Amino acid sequence: MAAMLHIPGLLSVDQVAHCRGVLADAAFEDGRVTAGGQSALAKHNLQLPQDAPAARKLGELILAALAANPAFMSAALPAKVFPPLFNLYREGMGFGPHIDNAIRVFEPTGARYRTDLSATLFLSDPADYEGGELVIDARPTPERVKLPAGDLILYPASTVHHVAPVTAGARWASFFWIQSMVADAGRRSLLHDLDRAIASARADLGDAHPAAISLVGAYHNLVRMWCEV
Repeated sequence: MAAMLHIPGLLSVDQVAHCRGVLADAAFEDGRVTAGGQSALAKHNLQLPQDAPAARKLGELILAALAANPAFMSAALPAKVFPPLFNLYREGMGFGPHIDNAIRVFEPTGARYRTDLSATLFLSDPADYEGGELVIDARPTPERVKLPAGDLILYPASTVHHVAPVTAGARWASFFWIQSMVADAGRRSLLHDLDRAIASARADLGDAHPAAISLVGAYHNLVRMWCEV
């Protein structure tokens, strides 16, 4: 996978509307409750409690959409996905520069997740708020991400990033982390590139072509070599 991957339309318009309807009736708390020591100093937003029924219900919807999305599965090679969380930035709220914790604990169950990848699923359209960009410290120029509702951005959890202050309106989103079956980012990126090349070769040559068969075999042998399950 490249440093970042934009996955358009992970949720449909109707699914986004459903999420927003459920979240509008939910009780949010100070987002610093789930922040690490450094992050808590920079974090100013509202967040749905991890054990809220609405979080569990909407999280199941998002996890099903992820499992059905070939681009996500190819790029992330997920072993475990942290149950999706939900946040809200109102006017004046933001989240200063930080790096996500290497290990996250889902408090309701005590389950631990290594955070190889971070994901933000936008639930507000860009026209609904001003500011609020997710800024990822990419080189040579930081990437400012503000996607349509239903779109997801996937990026390395080791990256310094922040959410610019919202200056008008409200920014709703879901966020979560992925523990990949392939922990090494370079190997995971190579597998993603190879998987996309295989898709092109199969489309051009057909599944039965010896070159396509050889590429598929190489891909699975590399996964076998590098995968942790």
